[in-house]
Amino acid sequence: MLITPIKTRIVTAGSTSLEALIDASVPEFPDQAVLVVTSKIVSLCENRVVMLADATKAELVARQATRYLPKDFTPYNYQFTYTNGVLAASAGIDESNSGGYYVLWPQNPQQTANQLRRYLWQKFGVKRVGVVISDSVSIPSRRGAIGMPLAHSGFAALRSYVGSNDLFGRPFDASVANVAAGLAAAAVVCMGEGAEGTPMAIISQASQVEFCDHDPTSEELSLLRIPMHEDIYGSFFASAPWQHGKGQGEASWV
Repeated sequence: MLITPIKTRIVTAGSTSLEALIDASVPEFPDQAVLVVTSKIVSLCENRVVMLADATKAELVARQATRYLPKDFTPYNYQFTYTNGVLAASAGIDESNSGGYYVLWPQNPQQTANQLRRYLWQKFGVKRVGVVISDSVSIPSRRGAIGMPLAHSGFAALRSYVGSNDLFGRPFDASVANVAAGLAAAAVVCMGEGAEGTPMAIISQASQVEFCDHDPTSEELSLLRIPMHEDIYGSFFASAPWQHGKGQGEASWV
């Protein structure tokens, strides 16, 4: 697998469209490749920002999250939230590399991923192209952040091994690889988490990626979500003192 980070100009809120940024930063795009774009760049292009002086982060969390935990739930002033089907810190709201704004998550990351896939297909004439909108999350019991996908398009996000055998002939009963998450994690390592100025990356020569010529269907997207009664972490989530937010989405487990 080959990962090529893409350097771009500094992007400020509303200063460019995502397509114009790609035009200026991506001179060529190979067939059978995946473009990974950070959610922050998508949000800045969409002008999804709020000035720091106009609201507190806690106020924005209550507006954006479906469910959230109070600030004093942890000793780090860190708010866990459930937003757009994702467990994330502060509903994905961030103020780094933003020029004096809180940057919200993209309005509809799945729609953006679908549109961007079609744009790449038309611009570069490639038939097999994928897109990932990425962000960073923390993993329980592990220090540091790792990349994860908010949305994907153009390839199968999951790869099931159910029905096949391991090296010793034992059949897999429930093994499923999250290809989209693996691509996001690998790309974020190369793009960086600081002031690198490389908010996009092209992943090529990825043999595990199964490309397709359509947007993810509702059924395919639903397979990425695990109901809390099936989630191995469900009992932890359900026991926390969640509060209702105004964000879209369901969280029937609280």
